[in-house]
Amino acid sequence: MEHNNYSSASSAVISAVSSASHLPEPDVHILTSGGLRIPAHTGILAMASPVLENIIERPRKHRSSERVIPILGVPCDAVSAFVEYLYSSRCDEEQLAKYGIHLLALSHVYSVPPLKQRCSRGVSQRLTAENAVDVLQLARLCDAPDLYLKCMKYIAAHFKSVEQTEGWSFMQDHDPWLELQILQFIDEAETRKKRIRRHREAQSLYLQLSEAMECLQHICTEGCTTVGPYDVKPAKKPGPCNKYATCHGVQLLIKHFALCKRRVNGGGCSRCKRMWQLLRLHSSICDHPDSCRVPLCRQFKVKAHRQKMDDDAKWKVLVKKVLAAKAVSSLAIPKRKREDEERETMGTHHHHHHHHHQVLRTFRLR
Repeated sequence: MEHNNYSSASSAVISAVSSASHLPEPDVHILTSGGLRIPAHTGILAMASPVLENIIERPRKHRSSERVIPILGVPCDAVSAFVEYLYSSRCDEEQLAKYGIHLLALSHVYSVPPLKQRCSRGVSQRLTAENAVDVLQLARLCDAPDLYLKCMKYIAAHFKSVEQTEGWSFMQDHDPWLELQILQFIDEAETRKKRIRRHREAQSLYLQLSEAMECLQHICTEGCTTVGPYDVKPAKKPGPCNKYATCHGVQLLIKHFALCKRRVNGGGCSRCKRMWQLLRLHSSICDHPDSCRVPLCRQFKVKAHRQKMDDDAKWKVLVKKVLAAKAVSSLAIPKRKREDEERETMGTHHHHHHHHHQVLRTFRLR
C-alpha cells in the first residue's frame, strides 16, 4: 500500500515533466529494494548519469522484454528523490535532511557530481556525535575529501562525545587503521594549535620590543612624563604619550639603571642587563647613529663593527623580527598620521644635531 504511494508520487513528478517537455511515454523502470517500480526515460537518465548511460546501452538478451534498472540497498524514498533530481536538478532541504547520506552514495556510484557536492555540503552541516564516524567512513568510500576533512575536524572537536558512541566502538573492532588516522589527525591538530599559539606569543614579544624601541627614542629625544633628556625643558604638565603602557615600563627601567648600586659595584643585575640589551637592540636597528639621542647608540655600532658582534646568528634573527614587527605595526597606522609622525621625528633629529656625551647622565629624572 505504502509502495504504491511512492510509485504514484514519483510517477506524478515524471508525468508532469513529460507533459511539460513533450517527452514520450516512459521506456524504463527503476526497481528499488522494497519492490517499488519508478517509471523513467532512458534519454533523461543517460544525459544525467554516464554510469546509467552505460547500463542502458548494454545489449539485452530479449529486445522485447521490459527494461528494468535495479537500484538496491537504499530506502525507496531515497531512490525516488534521486530520480527526481536526475529530471529536475533540484533537491530540497527536507530530502537532504532525510536521505542526504543515501543520496551522497547514489550520486557517487552513478557519477552525478552536482548532486554529490550538494549532499556533501548538506551532510557536513548535519554532523552529530552519533553519525560522525559513519559519515567519515562514507566520505572515504565516496571520495568526498571536503566532507572527510569536516568529519575529522568535528570528531577532533567533540572527541569525548564521539568515543562514547556505537559507531566508534564498531570502527575500533572493524577498522583500527581509520581509528589510528583519526588519533593522528587529533594529535597533529593539537601540535598545530600549540605552534600557532607560540608564533602569536613570539609576534607579540617582537611587537612589544619594537614599541620599546620607539619609546626609548621618544624618551631620549623629547622626554615623556617623568624622564627626559637633560637639555630639553620639561613641559609644565607632561601628559602620557599614546604608547604609555610600554613607555612607562621603559622609564622605570631607565630610572633603575641610573640609580642601581649593584651595577655600579660590578654586581649582576637582571634589570640592568635588560636595559643594556634594549640599548644594544636600538643601536642594531638605528639608521642615524651619528645624530641619535639614545645613549651609547654610536658606541654600540662601533663596538659591533670591531668585534663582529653582528655575527651572532640569534641576535641577527631578533633584530630582523623586531624590524618586521615594526613594519607591520606601521602599516596599521593611517598614511597621513604616519607621515605626520615621520615629519615630527625628522624635525626633531635636525633640531638636536649638536650632541653631548652619550652616557646615562643625559637623562633628567623628574
